[in-house]
Amino acid sequence: MGSITFVRLQRADFPLLAKWLSEPTVARWWDHETTPEAIENDFGGSVDGTEPTQVFLAWTEGRPFGLIQRYKIADYPEYVEELSAICAQPPGAVSIDYLIGEPDCRGRGLGAAMIAAFVAESWPAYPDAEAVVVAMHQANAASWRAVARAGFRRIAEGELNPDNPIDNRDHYLYQLDRPG
Repeated sequence: MGSITFVRLQRADFPLLAKWLSEPTVARWWDHETTPEAIENDFGGSVDGTEPTQVFLAWTEGRPFGLIQRYKIADYPEYVEELSAICAQPPGAVSIDYLIGEPDCRGRGLGAAMIAAFVAESWPAYPDAEAVVVAMHQANAASWRAVARAGFRRIAEGELNPDNPIDNRDHYLYQLDRPG
């Protein structure tokens, strides 16, 4: 496994993103529409800088393999309310969402490596963030194992609205505190 770099998502990447979001393992957990209009609606604001979420493609060995995004939890008041019903959020908390889009890149440790490298790059971008907090469905073992391998610890479990309506509301919250 080579080093991992991050490149801001651009509209030219939308066909690749649509392909990844259609891939069965990704579609199971992300449950996104993949039409060009839906991809534009969901990611265009991030590309234009009108949406607070910053979205990146993760690259290794000369090709993109995954997507990872970050945002201040406080930028989404409804999410603050939902998470705060489970546990208090650290001041300035940031969250991330991620996927491994290339099937041949799964099971190689790239998820945990991508998360760890991205969080390390995110601390300077969010100097007031005391922690990164991530929520994931309890049934998504690959996701919570990846964040645990990246150094996060489970801080709570509770009910949140699922990303996929076929799921129940059972979620875990994981947290990684700012070093030092």
